[in-house]
Amino acid sequence: MKVIGICGSPRRGGNTEFATQYTLDRIAEKGIETELIRLVDVNVRYCTACYDCVREKRCTINDDLEEVFQKIEAADGLIMASPTYHASVTPLLKCLMDRLGFSGRWRENAMVATDKAYQFKGTPFSGKVGAPITVARRAGTTSAMSDLLLWFTVNDFITVGSGYWPMILAGKGGAIDAEKDTEGLGHLEHLAENMANLILKLKS
Repeated sequence: MKVIGICGSPRRGGNTEFATQYTLDRIAEKGIETELIRLVDVNVRYCTACYDCVREKRCTINDDLEEVFQKIEAADGLIMASPTYHASVTPLLKCLMDRLGFSGRWRENAMVATDKAYQFKGTPFSGKVGAPITVARRAGTTSAMSDLLLWFTVNDFITVGSGYWPMILAGKGGAIDAEKDTEGLGHLEHLAENMANLILKLKS
C-alpha cells in the first residue's frame, strides 16, 4: 500500500511542503508507504490541447508527466496540496491536474462522434483514495480546495474529508510557520487517519 503526496508549491521547504509531509508521516504510522513529490523538482508543462492522448493513449509531451503518472497509477492514494494563489491552486499544480486528468481519461476510453456519448470505462485513477490540502496566509483556501475536490471527483477518486476542511493558515509576511497552526494540524491528522483507514479497508 502506498500514498503519494504532491506538493504544488514553487518554494522548497515551505508551508505547503510541511503540511504535505506532516500528513504523509501520520499515514506512514499506519504502516502505509508514502512518497513526497515536489512539483518544483519535476518538469511538467501545460496541456497544449493537441489531443494526441486520445490516439496514443498517453500524453506525448516530452517531459516528466509520465513518470509522475505511473507513480500515481501504482499507488493506492493521492494527496494534492497547494498554496493559495488568488483563491486558486498554483500554476505548477494546475498544469499537472490538466495533464493527468485529460490524458488519463483517454487511456481507458475512446472519443466518439459529437452526436454520441461515450461509455465511461473508468480511468487509471478509478477507486483510488484522494484528498486535498490547501495553505494560505489568510483566505482563499476554500475555493482552491474546491478546484482540487472537483478534480478528484471528475477523475473517479474516492475522496476523504476531516473534521473540518484540511487547510493550514500560515505564511504571514512570507514566514515558514505552518507548525504554529495547531488546529489546522489536527485536521490534517484526522484526514490522515481517515485516508489510511479507508485504504486499509479497501485492501483487506
